[in-house]
Amino acid sequence: MLKKTALFALPVILGLSACAGGGARVDTEYVARDVGTLYSLAKSRADRGDWKDAALLFLEVERQHPYSVWARRAQLMGAFAHYMDKNYIEATGAAQRFLTVHPGNKDAPYATYLIAMSYYQQIEDIQRDQRISEQARDAFNTLVRRHPNTPYAADARLKLDLINDHLAGKEMEIGRFYQDQRQWLPATMRFRRVIDNFQTTSHAPEALHRLVESYLALGIPAEAQKAAAVLGANYPDSEWYERTYRLINRHVPQS
Repeated sequence: MLKKTALFALPVILGLSACAGGGARVDTEYVARDVGTLYSLAKSRADRGDWKDAALLFLEVERQHPYSVWARRAQLMGAFAHYMDKNYIEATGAAQRFLTVHPGNKDAPYATYLIAMSYYQQIEDIQRDQRISEQARDAFNTLVRRHPNTPYAADARLKLDLINDHLAGKEMEIGRFYQDQRQWLPATMRFRRVIDNFQTTSHAPEALHRLVESYLALGIPAEAQKAAAVLGANYPDSEWYERTYRLINRHVPQS
C-alpha cells in the first residue's frame, strides 16, 4: 500500500516541472548555471530515478536563482526527490519550507501530503515508540482539515484508519503487559484509552473484554458488568463477547 502511494504521487508532482532531456551525469557541487539549464539537469535526474542527485540539483536551483519562478517549483520537486530517496527528514523539511514561504499556493495540499507521507513511511511495528505514528496522524489530520476536498485528503482518511489501528494496537500491547504483571489499574487505563480514543478500530472488542477482566481482578464487578454490556450492545457476534459472557456468568453472582 505504501509503495503504491509513493508511485501514484510521481506523475502528480512531476506535472509541476518543465520538459527536459537527458544528459551526462553532472557534478552537483556549486557551478554557476542559468536557471533553465540547472532545472533541466535536475529534472533529467528525477526522470532517471537518480533521486539523490536530483534533490541536490533542485536545491541548487533554489540557491542560485532564489527569486525565479523555478525556485518555487524546485523546492517542491526537491522535497519529492528526497522522499523518493527515502530521506524522509529532508523531505519533511523541504516541504515545510515550501509551505512557510507559499502557504496559499495551489500545491500546498500536495506539500502537506508529502509531509504526512514522510512520517507515515517511518512508522515502525507496535514494539517501537509511537511518536512517528502520532506525527503522521497529526499531519494527515491537518491535511483533511485544511484541504478536505482534494484527492490527498481522501487518501489521508484511509491512512488515518490504519494509523489509529496501529496506535490502538500499541495501547493493547502495553495493557496486556500490565495484566501479565497483575498491575490491574494501569492495565485498565490502557484499555480505557483504546475504548475512548480508538473505538472504531478492530481492537475495541478485545479492549472491552480485557477491561472486564481487569475490573473483576480489581474487585469491582459492577464496572465489569457495564463494560460487558457495552461489548454485548456493540459487538454481539464477536468472539470477545462470548468469552466475556462466560466470564461474567462465572464470576458475577446473578440476581
